[in-house]
Amino acid sequence: MLVMSSKGAGALIFPGIVTAMLALSGCVQNVGDIKSSRASYGYTLSDRECLARAMFFESNRSSRDGLIAVGTVVMNRVKSGQYPDTICGVVGQKGQFAPGVLSRPMNSKALPEVQSAAAAVLKGERHPGVKNAMFFHTAGLKFPYKNMHYVLVAGGNAFYEKRSAHLVTQSEQPKPVEKTLAASAAASPSTVQESALSYATQAEANDAIGAMILKENQLQAE
Repeated sequence: MLVMSSKGAGALIFPGIVTAMLALSGCVQNVGDIKSSRASYGYTLSDRECLARAMFFESNRSSRDGLIAVGTVVMNRVKSGQYPDTICGVVGQKGQFAPGVLSRPMNSKALPEVQSAAAAVLKGERHPGVKNAMFFHTAGLKFPYKNMHYVLVAGGNAFYEKRSAHLVTQSEQPKPVEKTLAASAAASPSTVQESALSYATQAEANDAIGAMILKENQLQAE
């Protein structure tokens, strides 16, 4: 696990990837087919790599909804002011995403779809169901906390906002959005891809839910 500060994230370099730093304030920059949606920060190839890795290891890779939802959480954190202000800083923050998220090999036939979804998020696409949520855990898990307001289940994850208990109006996880998509795609079976769940879940530092999930993962790995 790499710990990335907001100042050090720009120095992350992956083997075989040339980091193209585009930091011209007030400009919209392009990196290949990726266009920045932020006025003061041009996205780099390292940003796309980090974002794709979070989406790859944290979502059911056969679900575009799940991929875009994870990417939306990352971008929500970047702009929140509560987390590092770069994509690699957010993804590499200790205890936040799957162990080895920045170093494990990404071996899957779904990788092109993951990279395409990451590029779409960098261009500005967001999952409307996620809204401002910055947290998620494996769908189906139950916790006794009263501050979890669920907004979406997609890609094997349940996405939620942390709210004061009296503001929580959706304490139960909704039905997975993919069920609706599967029904609409019934006439076209070729659009339904084989499911491939990631093998790790998100763990939030200093968060009881994340600590519980992380401990469970560690026990399973031993």
